[in-house]
Amino acid sequence: MTDSRDDEIVHRELDTDREEPAITIVEVVADLKGTPAEELPPAYDCINGMLLNLYSNPPKPGAQMTVEFTYSDYRITVEQSGAAEFVHVT
Repeated sequence: MTDSRDDEIVHRELDTDREEPAITIVEVVADLKGTPAEELPPAYDCINGMLLNLYSNPPKPGAQMTVEFTYSDYRITVEQSGAAEFVHVT
């Protein structure tokens, strides 16, 4: 996983082969907040299925499919390639 920062926007490359991608989202947000992942609300039920489908059964690259959602004060956009953007919203 790599990251870069543009002021309030954080870009990460997520591992699209991970079996439970929601855990990756929780880990990134925990890192950004400086808090243990265990202290954040569960994300599995709300996003894991969407991300698994995006990664395991993606549309053709020309579709440029993305999933966008809010989790624990971050607006998160994930592309089918695994590129992700985290924007803090308060």
